[in-house]
Amino acid sequence: MLSKVYAMPPPNLSAPAEQRVQRPARFSLLNIFRRDYEHYDGVPRINIYLLRLLFTLMFVFLTYESWSYILNHTGPWNNANAAAWCMWGAYSAISFIGILRPLKMLPIVLFEIVYKVAWLAVVAYPLWMKDELIGSPAEEMTRVFLWVVLPIVAMPWRYFFRTHLLGKQTA
Repeated sequence: MLSKVYAMPPPNLSAPAEQRVQRPARFSLLNIFRRDYEHYDGVPRINIYLLRLLFTLMFVFLTYESWSYILNHTGPWNNANAAAWCMWGAYSAISFIGILRPLKMLPIVLFEIVYKVAWLAVVAYPLWMKDELIGSPAEEMTRVFLWVVLPIVAMPWRYFFRTHLLGKQTA
């Protein structure tokens, strides 16, 4: 009955094992934590899903804010401010590629992790230690930058070190 519903012929169990078609396993929550050597060079699917979520969030939130600011700006630009807004605009455009090809865009994720952790260590942490963070201009950015936990968790560190730092080729 099921073979009629899905328009698949019943499996030929008398055929040799090499000729039997391997059907994909049903969705299992545990399967997303297993390494996927067939599609993602040994990166667990959970990392792929988290990376796509990360890039989607970057695309959605950064695109509107950065490009509307850039395109609606009037008057002369402050050089550092213009560079920051243009960097955010470029970051939002590049994040779209990350949705499609998350493993190719891992250096962008590393960039995000490094600059956010550095800012938290250099700016927010000293203010927090002096009990001056709450109510300071850095408070709001600290709240945003504390979400750096998401890219840290999403980053497939083993794959990143193997391919980007050690230069080992993937299959």
